Amino acid sequence: MALPAHATIGERIWHYAFRIIVGVIFFFLLFPILTIIPLSFNSGEFLHYPLMGLSLKWYHSFLASGAWALAIENSLIVGVSSMVLATILGTVAAVGINRADFPGKQMLIALLISPMMVPLVITALALYLFYAPIGLNDTYIGIILAHTILGMPFVLITVSATLQGFDYNLIRAGASLGASPLRVFFKIVMPNIAPGIVSGALFAFAISLDEVVVVLFVAGPSHRTLPRQMFSGIREHLSPTFLAAATILIVVAVMLMLTLEFLRKRNEKFSTPPTGADAG
Repeated sequence: MALPAHATIGERIWHYAFRIIVGVIFFFLLFPILTIIPLSFNSGEFLHYPLMGLSLKWYHSFLASGAWALAIENSLIVGVSSMVLATILGTVAAVGINRADFPGKQMLIALLISPMMVPLVITALALYLFYAPIGLNDTYIGIILAHTILGMPFVLITVSATLQGFDYNLIRAGASLGASPLRVFFKIVMPNIAPGIVSGALFAFAISLDEVVVVLFVAGPSHRTLPRQMFSGIREHLSPTFLAAATILIVVAVMLMLTLEFLRKRNEKFSTPPTGADAG
């Protein structure tokens, strides 16, 4: 927000002081992440500053290692699968809940988003105890379903937020023209809420890519995801290779955030009604 030309001295001081405070907080939050990136290019094996030299050998070790390659493969399999399931379930739940008004609606919403609020270690323990009798521990299906449970609330929230500006008269108009409910959804509803669906899907993928607590409880030795491999590397053999993996994850996270920001601006652009001048 620009400073008004008629602002008082006190307002000017607060204007610039506020920006300095925000900048300091922003730097404080990002500083631990920023320290990781240069260390991943260190030629030495010790994690300290100053750097002993610049080298890409830890990235080469990361890309050439069979263990890290398997971890990437597992993360992609679990991440993409759980993203698809979470997006489908979250979108269907959001559309159904927002269209209907029934007793206990808020209680149902609270139940569906509870995985966001319950501590992960409790969720992981509950899943482990639930999976044990039915044989889902140490399986891809068990991990995918667990990550789906964690990612689905984010899809539900983003799609529900998009549906707040949706005109339900369009559904009735489509039905009056003879379109089936499924055709109405794919031809009318889905194009209008697509930014929310994509945003929720990206959130679900990011949650799966970052999750390690649940994996430690329900995954087997052959199902090491990238975060679990990093966790094991820190505990068993401290090697700068995990810093290369962390840097790559940071880059992926930044790309996801930029994509979400692009979708947000695109959604605002198309949801903002045209002014009289624009209409003319």
